[in-house]
Amino acid sequence: MFGTRDIAIDLGTSSVLVYVKGKGIVLKEPSVVAIDRSTGKMLAVGEEARKMLGRTPGGITAIRPLREGVISDYHITARMLQYFIKKVCGARSIFKPRIIVCVPSGVTEVEKRAVLDATYQAGSKVTYLIEEPIAAAIGAGLDISLPYGCMVVDIGGGTTDIAVISLGGAVISDSIKVAGDKFDEAIIKYMRKKHNMLIGETTAENLKINVGTAFPSPHKKSMTICGRNLVSGLPKTVEITSDEMVEVLEEPIETIIEAVHSVLEKTPPELAADISQQGMVMTGGGSLLEGLDKLFRKRMGIPVVVAEDAISCVVRGTGKALENIDVYIDNGPIFRSTRNNYYESY
Repeated sequence: MFGTRDIAIDLGTSSVLVYVKGKGIVLKEPSVVAIDRSTGKMLAVGEEARKMLGRTPGGITAIRPLREGVISDYHITARMLQYFIKKVCGARSIFKPRIIVCVPSGVTEVEKRAVLDATYQAGSKVTYLIEEPIAAAIGAGLDISLPYGCMVVDIGGGTTDIAVISLGGAVISDSIKVAGDKFDEAIIKYMRKKHNMLIGETTAENLKINVGTAFPSPHKKSMTICGRNLVSGLPKTVEITSDEMVEVLEEPIETIIEAVHSVLEKTPPELAADISQQGMVMTGGGSLLEGLDKLFRKRMGIPVVVAEDAISCVVRGTGKALENIDVYIDNGPIFRSTRNNYYESY
């Protein structure tokens, strides 16, 4: 399509974003694949497959091959990546692209290897890895090269990545498997317990987006949802208010707050002083939950800012790192691997 050889990928639990050097963000699709169980054939990818979640017949399954920020189904992930790369570069492209992929800050060597394997199988010539909070900070417009502390909290679909960054690297960082998906799970659990009603992931996500809130607001909102009555087995309709959602989301949000507090406790005093003045930047789709920034500001006692276009911060930062790859490799936040030297190292 663009004949490019440089691609940045935000391989997220809920969505995949692709940035092409010189073009910007060219693709944003849900991380969902529909598979024919009998033949193993890939029937749909991305938005088309997402519409099938919870609605497929017995012979077809719609799955999310990434869970909690890491690859849970390697083969499906590789095929999904291959599909997106071909969609961006063109099916007849003879050039193998250089690819940079962001990974959670707490990723293990095994999880790192799965990402590298998947990109090479998808057709990468050289693969670079960059930690998500570093990419998020770059995408949010922060100058990470300065000897000055900045704090980033990236709340994605599968993980929340927290880091205090100075001089181009993460001084203190943490990654927890509590983020947007856990919000959805909390909503599903609440509906089952409080209303004897079973709802799907898509309904839970719509509820979170439309009436979800982390902080009580004078502007009350409500939404009517449909599900299955667990007692009678018949369809059931219930109206959910924003006041209920504060209670529903309290537990996963508290876990994130505790993780942020823990990182702040371990931060060197000089950097902590910087953060107390500048505050912290929130990125990722989870940061858009209404009232979350107010709650963080109240609990932490520091300024809190939600980055502009928070959902695409990570991929934009990954793209900027790709466009200045030599600078960032020299300063350390990027891991580089060619196919040959990678497999030799293992």
